Amino acid sequence: MAQICVIGGNRYFGRHLIHLLQEAGNRVTVINRGSAPPPPGTDHVVADREDEKALTRALGGRAFDAVVDQVCYTPVHAAVARRAFTGRTARYVMTSTMEVYDPAAFPAPPPPAAVPVSEDAVDPASYPVRWDLPWRSSEALTRLLGEATSYAEGKRQAEAVFSHDPAFPFVSVRSAHVLGGGARDFTERLRHYVERVTVGLPVAVHRDPARTSFIHHEEIAALLHWAATRAVFTGPVNAASHGALTVTDLCEVIATTTASPAPAYRIVPGGEPASPFSFDRPYAMSNARATALGFPLTKVTDWLPQAVAETIADLLPER
Repeated sequence: MAQICVIGGNRYFGRHLIHLLQEAGNRVTVINRGSAPPPPGTDHVVADREDEKALTRALGGRAFDAVVDQVCYTPVHAAVARRAFTGRTARYVMTSTMEVYDPAAFPAPPPPAAVPVSEDAVDPASYPVRWDLPWRSSEALTRLLGEATSYAEGKRQAEAVFSHDPAFPFVSVRSAHVLGGGARDFTERLRHYVERVTVGLPVAVHRDPARTSFIHHEEIAALLHWAATRAVFTGPVNAASHGALTVTDLCEVIATTTASPAPAYRIVPGGEPASPFSFDRPYAMSNARATALGFPLTKVTDWLPQAVAETIADLLPER
């Protein structure tokens, strides 16, 4: 029986990940601050991940075959975890994001990357870590860098901390936009589009929206499970279903699935925010590495209609 630690991630695809780990016969330990109970059948360690002494004390003599870190957002988080888990785990998997590639979310403009973007566009082993930034204050960091850059740069630099001088085999899973699950999707981004398309309200989009990457909530959980327990590779890996879509492609699928009229759009002026999946710059991800390593990714078009149907079912009691 393998010992697996999951840090955070008690909701949405994190709960499905824990279910998959348990179903495979692993013993799962969940670490969080105690604000939410962990799934049944797990061991629960209550600790603040930013408090190194408290985390180390709470871990006691525990050791793990793998750690899956669902809530590592800054290099401070990474540095504390790196020290606390050195000698305690044989493998460390961090849930990262496709936003590490967003050309609009760098402190300085990056060199142009070929699209779809492969993992080597952001190399965590050589990416600089800025300890002078106010990582312990999200408000101060956002004032300095802006919300999008704070999030993306936090993830890039967290990956870098683990990669510069690896204390254990390290993997960063760079997730595409996660969809599906109906009420379980707390982000409500798909819900935003379903609500507007089905009642004929215009969707705010850029004049020429770029394609972006998506993944089903059960698929990202399965990929994290695979990366932690069934694979031996290290480094970053992109997690995206086959087939990038534009925001208008997404709206067309919603209209077709729900038998709604053709979607209406409002073109936003330059500089004005658009709806969540409308992007004026391309950074859809290549999933070639995950595929070559043996993970069987699905096609977005195979599961998106069902994800829309689940969202509709969640909306019906409110209408």
